[in-house]
Amino acid sequence: MIKPILARSLSELSELLPRVAALDAQLQRLGQAMLDCWKKRGKVLIAGNGGSAADAMHLAEELSVRFQKNRKALAAMALCDPTVITCAANDFGYESVFSRQVEAFGNPGDIFIAITTSGNSANVLRAANMAKSLGLITACFIGKDGGKIKGLCDIELLVPSPVTARVQEAHKLLFHVLCEWIESQVD
Repeated sequence: MIKPILARSLSELSELLPRVAALDAQLQRLGQAMLDCWKKRGKVLIAGNGGSAADAMHLAEELSVRFQKNRKALAAMALCDPTVITCAANDFGYESVFSRQVEAFGNPGDIFIAITTSGNSANVLRAANMAKSLGLITACFIGKDGGKIKGLCDIELLVPSPVTARVQEAHKLLFHVLCEWIESQVD
């Protein structure tokens, strides 16, 4: 039966939500940094692996196209072009698939957002380090205990759950809140 799984999942999520609500200051800080970046014609680069890559694409499209209302396009891109990823993996190793793109597209004042439930993805860590070295503002949506990326980024949104699915669900909520607030601030 699916009912006990649904009940457990809902219970885990309801216990987690107050801790997610406590991230409001960090989320506000990220939203303001993004608005400031776009005012200077900068861009937001977003990266993650697997489900976090799908989340990176989802966040990028809601920012660059629209979330709930028609407004000006905002420069945001997910670093997940399969031809670039496979080329970088083949020529430099999988640890370099995002850092090469940050090096290519990132400029001082741009924002790099890492999405990693574990905080331990070598390619995401390398990209965050590259972003910092190039003068980008760095942010991360992380889970569990934050992993190796904890303490590296300028803005951290840590969802403290050991369950990957709950972390991803909370990240999605944070993305949607961020997009709604940003849309309330732009025409």
